[in-house]
Amino acid sequence: MWQTLGRSAPLVAIVFFGFLAVGIPIAALSIHVHHTLGFGTLVVGLVIGLQSAATVLMRHQAGTLADSAGPRRAVLLGLPLAALSGVLYLASSHLPLGPTGSVVVILVGRLVMGVGEALFVTGALSWGIGRLGPERTGIVMSWQGIALFGALSIGAPIGLWAQQWGGFPAVALLTIAAPLVALVVALLLPAVPASGGRRVPFYRVLGLIWQPGVVLGLATAPFASIAAFLALDYQAHGWTGAGAAIGAFGIGYVAVRIFFSHLPDRLGGITVAAGSLVVEAVGQALLWLAPDAWAAFAGACLTGAGFSLIFPSMGIEATRRVTPEQRGRAVGNFTAFFDLAIGLTGPVVGLAASRFGFPIAFMIGTVCALTALLLLNRMSGRTARP
Repeated sequence: MWQTLGRSAPLVAIVFFGFLAVGIPIAALSIHVHHTLGFGTLVVGLVIGLQSAATVLMRHQAGTLADSAGPRRAVLLGLPLAALSGVLYLASSHLPLGPTGSVVVILVGRLVMGVGEALFVTGALSWGIGRLGPERTGIVMSWQGIALFGALSIGAPIGLWAQQWGGFPAVALLTIAAPLVALVVALLLPAVPASGGRRVPFYRVLGLIWQPGVVLGLATAPFASIAAFLALDYQAHGWTGAGAAIGAFGIGYVAVRIFFSHLPDRLGGITVAAGSLVVEAVGQALLWLAPDAWAAFAGACLTGAGFSLIFPSMGIEATRRVTPEQRGRAVGNFTAFFDLAIGLTGPVVGLAASRFGFPIAFMIGTVCALTALLLLNRMSGRTARP
């Protein structure tokens, strides 16, 4: 167990420091674009969302590069692009462009970051599977997922602190530095052989992995709802402790990942995902019907615990459905379902919440988890072959 984690540690570090370039500027950008540059919420939303759009569109190409040239190549290309996004953020503050010119440069930086993220995250996942073996796919995805969420959680407050200390240029400098640390680790780590294989159309890979991907997307909707609407739900009820409830989601998520990350590899992705979705559905239902803040706190913790192993469990199923030569493309396309769920949940649930109140967000989350469970039951009745 510890030997496996030791072999995985360099790639966990690569994902963590690389993804700090996503986490550090995310909150600071909103403040900078809105308060410093003077743009409205529509432009703020465009700036924040453009990166995810670029990442989704680049996932398949990133997987293709990882398969054809090796995952190390994808990582070594993606991390400098992540650092370049920070260079563009810095340029937007120092060049005499005016507010409109500055936000255009920032938007270019967001596009570059989206491409870089797709490359280094997809490459690191493929590199980890190649380094540890396909039989440890669940552990690879579990620990790299911890690194990703950890970087998001730690990065945002670091970025806000840097902004208070040195303004937006300080945020940009940290965004440059973090992926360069990851780049040093990647340069010191030996490559694994490229799986090779002929070029495969996007739709063909998608046709093989769409079911695990849709399960992941549906299970991600409750996470996105908590991130966007839990604090507002607490406020609407007149409760205190929304921050603690969001923290409880993280504690449940990380605790399950740390102590049970071996279960998807040992018991199978479908078995573990089924139990996880039941827990997640119970957590969402508890949030939806919560009579007080303590019940909502417990619901958030259960949601985090249930969501925790969905990604590695369905990742195992996705990679089993393709040949080894298509593994990188499978990882890239599978991960895109997570990005899509994050991007779509906010506006869809927000529209419903504006009409029916914030608890509707968690009713929708309950329905999504149960729908994923039904799809999982259909998957379990079929044997997928590469």
